[in-house]
Amino acid sequence: MSDTRSTPLYCPYCGEEDLQPSEAGHGGWECHACARVFTVRFGGLLAKAVAR
Repeated sequence: MSDTRSTPLYCPYCGEEDLQPSEAGHGGWECHACARVFTVRFGGLLAKAVAR
């Protein structure tokens, strides 16, 4: 497993790009525009590909 963070490009709540890593925990990000803290987490892979 990698120790690097996934870097979000924008806040999922307000869409702003003013993000900083949060000191609260691994994967946490702070949005300085809307004052929310959120996490980025890998959920897993599908068992098989989804047909489009």
